Amino acid sequence: MNKVMLIGNVGVDPQVKYLDQGVCVAQVRLATTERGYTLQNGTQVPDRTEWHTCIFWRKLGETVEKYVHKGDKLYVEGKLQSRDWTDRQGISRKAVEVMVDNMELLSPKPVTPSSSPSQPETPAAVAPSQNDDKYPF
Repeated sequence: MNKVMLIGNVGVDPQVKYLDQGVCVAQVRLATTERGYTLQNGTQVPDRTEWHTCIFWRKLGETVEKYVHKGDKLYVEGKLQSRDWTDRQGISRKAVEVMVDNMELLSPKPVTPSSSPSQPETPAAVAPSQNDDKYPF
């Protein structure tokens, strides 16, 4: 089984591109942190932060473009996918990315004086399906 679940903070604003026929793809750098601790002998183990590249396609990418910003907390669910390429200097590179199937915005919605109860809420969770038309966003 290839399944990844992460909760982390967005490191920079998402990079969004539109490919042929208007297909949206968004890339987010997500930081997850394992808290440090103290061993029984008194040794301090520091916090450890890992950075993950998360890829969002189609409607999920459009949602990321509208609602996700640097510093936001996200829950993402997906699968790992690796890819290889040769850079401009001829060096072979490899990347492991999270292909996101589901996400949930965990950051609280900012309160603005202009918001009123009649305005629609920001979607908190988005799960793509074979029929993306059933989602209003």
